[in-house]
Amino acid sequence: MNGLSQRELAKRVGVTNSTISMIEKNGVSPSVSSLKKVLSGIPISIGDFFTLELEEIEPESIVYKAEEMPDIGSNNLSLKLIGARHKGRSMDLLRERYEPGAETGSEMLQHPGEEAGLVISGEIELTVGFQVYHLKAGDGYYFNSQRPHRFRNVSDEVCEIVSANPSV
Repeated sequence: MNGLSQRELAKRVGVTNSTISMIEKNGVSPSVSSLKKVLSGIPISIGDFFTLELEEIEPESIVYKAEEMPDIGSNNLSLKLIGARHKGRSMDLLRERYEPGAETGSEMLQHPGEEAGLVISGEIELTVGFQVYHLKAGDGYYFNSQRPHRFRNVSDEVCEIVSANPSV
């Protein structure tokens, strides 16, 4: 779609050509952080990536039922994208569900803009730069998401978060 070869994309984002090939062939399921890294070279937001094949809906959708929210997470991490069909979306609003032990990946995430969220239930460990924070239900966060960051559920309970960040 963007006229890039696997080799050129791999070089742009600092991964091997075989990694791009395996992702394209569904031979590997990349972590959220790895997928964001690959998509940064196109560029396309992770939300737009998962909704490219959704049909145009007329008129503009206002309400999104739970079953209409695509899950863009992997492994024990569910990331339900709210408003996926909304064309020209300027932000990604996510309902995040971290099973015990789930994380966004071993690699730190970085993307343009700011990120904010509210812990609805459970606990989450948030690392931003070299600072580690432990958030519980009712706690929130807001930071420049160009700073390296990651999320990890270190408790034995499910953690649910509602978060927002800009669509890139």
